[in-house]
Amino acid sequence: MKILITGGAGYIGSQVVLDLCRRGDEPVVLDNLSTGHQEAVARACVSGGRLIRGDVADRPLVERILGEEEIEAVIHLAADSLVGESTENPGKYFRNNISGGLVLLDAMVAAGVTKIIFSSTAAVYGEPSTVPIPEDHPLQPANPYGFSKLTFEGILTAYERAYGMSFISLRYFNAAGADPEGKIGEDHRPETHLIPLLLQTALGLRERLRLFGTDYPTPDGTCIRDYIHVADLSQAHLLALDALNRDAASTVYNLGNGNGYSNRQVIEAVQQVTGVDIPVEEAPRRPGDPTVLVASSAKIRAELGWRPRFPRLEEIIATAWEWHRRYPHGYREERNCSGEREIK
Repeated sequence: MKILITGGAGYIGSQVVLDLCRRGDEPVVLDNLSTGHQEAVARACVSGGRLIRGDVADRPLVERILGEEEIEAVIHLAADSLVGESTENPGKYFRNNISGGLVLLDAMVAAGVTKIIFSSTAAVYGEPSTVPIPEDHPLQPANPYGFSKLTFEGILTAYERAYGMSFISLRYFNAAGADPEGKIGEDHRPETHLIPLLLQTALGLRERLRLFGTDYPTPDGTCIRDYIHVADLSQAHLLALDALNRDAASTVYNLGNGNGYSNRQVIEAVQQVTGVDIPVEEAPRRPGDPTVLVASSAKIRAELGWRPRFPRLEEIIATAWEWHRRYPHGYREERNCSGEREIK
């Protein structure tokens, strides 16, 4: 298939591109490179696919890509995704995650493209009343980031009713790890995710880790998260795409391992994998961070047969550690990468 991947130069997007190429699909990446990397796409799609630098909010560009490339489906990952930033600058999240997504959907309707996989988030649940969290849990996001994703899920439902748009929304829990073969990995600038911050500290690139919040109502006072390997996350996108091609009904799925680890447990696991004692500085909570987020992924396991290959936290950390040791400063900035093509 020819598939448009918005945000395909990012951490999760480039893994999806890599796995699509590995099975013989033809991904076309649209990314403005505000947080993504050309080098990630070049490494991911050496056997096919390409990068088009642009924004999902540019409707003429998106319509041209959908038509000229004969796109059959869209995987929409392009979004702003920092909880703290969303509380400080909610307008940015509403413009990019909602308005930009609307432009994409309208371009799809105009081009007759009716299948979309949407990158959603566990943040749509807010503070859960049930753990592990099922998909039918009340939706009450605690921050503008989660609200923007939940709003777009509602928009997808409306577009299905009005235009026959088939969708699967994947609610991610905490993505971590790196491609098991070491081709691509996690390189955010600035980095905000716990595991890569710990690994950078283990490498001596940071003096210490700042641990946000030690007074949560949990056994050790730190918040608890469900970590899922990025390759397992990527495989769920391929299964969801295959389901839409079989005319499966539109739906939502949680993506997590179903096991919760506190921040202190993650610190201990990273120290075990790396053999490095990591200095920690305790800091106040960040606004908008829920206490516990742990997924029930029973639905996608039962309906699509999804099974994580890397269920253990130490396995996930080990693949990330291999990537960070090999590329301690992340991707090279190759502005003239052969995989990029401008459409004007």
